[in-house]
Amino acid sequence: MKGRVIFSLVAVLILALGVSAYPQAYPTKPVMLMVAYPAGGSTDVGARIVASIAEKELGQPIVVLNKAGAGGQVGFTELAKQKPDGSYIGLINLPALNTIILDPDRKATFDIDTFTPIINQVLDPGVIYVKPDSHYKNLKDLVVEAKKRPGEIKVGTTGILGDDHLAILMLEEAAGVKLRIVHFEGDTPQVTALLGGQIDVSFLNVGGLTPRVKAGQLRVLAVMDKERSKFYPDVPTSVEQGYPAVISSSTRGIAGPKGLPEPIVKKLQAVFKKAIENPEHMEKMDNAGLAIKMMMGDEYGKYFRELHDRTKPLVDAARKAR
Repeated sequence: MKGRVIFSLVAVLILALGVSAYPQAYPTKPVMLMVAYPAGGSTDVGARIVASIAEKELGQPIVVLNKAGAGGQVGFTELAKQKPDGSYIGLINLPALNTIILDPDRKATFDIDTFTPIINQVLDPGVIYVKPDSHYKNLKDLVVEAKKRPGEIKVGTTGILGDDHLAILMLEEAAGVKLRIVHFEGDTPQVTALLGGQIDVSFLNVGGLTPRVKAGQLRVLAVMDKERSKFYPDVPTSVEQGYPAVISSSTRGIAGPKGLPEPIVKKLQAVFKKAIENPEHMEKMDNAGLAIKMMMGDEYGKYFRELHDRTKPLVDAARKAR
């Protein structure tokens, strides 16, 4: 009898201390960090920067895995299927993830409740790029020619109904033009196509391309934000150029599958928060042109859901226009 009482007391004590004991034991093996886009793109660059710093604090390697395909859907599906034990986490790109869920034609096997938001790393404003020798000098030039040649100017996106695609749809509606939209799987193939002359204009983000802009390989027509980017201080925003409704950005944050235990979530939040605030991380992100926007806990979850609600009418409008 006495033995049972002691056993029960020990069990209760273990449960009571579980919140602090669990994260100390985790992780016992390398952690996989999935990126749903090709290597070399801005999401991949940011992921590898933070992973290389966070793994020192975590005490286990963080292995970045590229699971590209279907505008991110392949990787997000892979993340959704994982066991919620913290051994496999991933980058979620918003609003790309939102639009996959909201578009019934995509037949997503997940929804917003399938994921456990952990911490956001980047908020990356949308940008319109051209080749250095392009005759488009600003957004007005692009719009003027688009009105003369409806449906002829080829513009690239990083996937169907991703933030770049939505930005094009916003511009078409705001300017009353029709562009020829060409979809690519991520940043790198799109930039290659732009430089090779297969498309005329790229709708992408600040992140990852700043070195190419500084090297004179790309030229920026507009930053699709209310404020100028610190990376392109001389480039007028879409708002300054007369299109206040053309506002676009992409966030990249770390999430796990549904059911990830709270102690593991807290451990990962603490590890990645420390890594994001590390001066080495900040310097490398600046060099890559990636703007840091840290959100976690309720703030990150609220952002995820509110963005989902804001994105729905854009997806509905895009589907009607097909």
